[in-house]
Amino acid sequence: MARSYLIFGLISLLLVSSSLGSSVDVPFIVAHKRASLTRLKSGAEHVSVSVDIYNQGSSTAYDVILTDDSWPQDLFEVVSGNTSISWERLDAGGLLMHSFELEGKAKGLFYGAPAVITFRIPTKAALQEAYSTPILPLDVLADRPPEKKFEWAKKLLAKYGSLLSVISIMVLFVYLISTPSKSSAAKGSKKKR
Repeated sequence: MARSYLIFGLISLLLVSSSLGSSVDVPFIVAHKRASLTRLKSGAEHVSVSVDIYNQGSSTAYDVILTDDSWPQDLFEVVSGNTSISWERLDAGGLLMHSFELEGKAKGLFYGAPAVITFRIPTKAALQEAYSTPILPLDVLADRPPEKKFEWAKKLLAKYGSLLSVISIMVLFVYLISTPSKSSAAKGSKKKR
């Protein structure tokens, strides 16, 4: 039984290495999509979206097009930037970044799809496709309790309060030892007479 697993593993390794060896000189596109919410004082909520595109392959990708049409127009309005953009090329080991901002129109949980990246390889006639990572669900215009002022200070004091008090006592002790008192200075001057 163990011998059959060993043979299966060696065959799998051989197939993977042969497929890698035949496609060494191609671009390999990896894309990471992020989105974050920002509540404005007016009550509106903006979604900041950024997509980083990496070429981890060994050759250049040409006619790179990023398209992120996963934002329905009835739920989101583009405030700045574009949801699609194109570049002439992405060299091996290169990085392209794109960001845009949307405003949420409707309240609710939103699951965004991955962005689509199309590119051309000179050795192949058909356009190649890659997909970004999906985003975590966004709770757009959710009811959030208002932030309490000094809440972060309370958390810090709860976590580091005892350490802060020990350090304060030590600093005060060192200060008292290093500064001569007036009474000892007066005693020292009386003894000299």
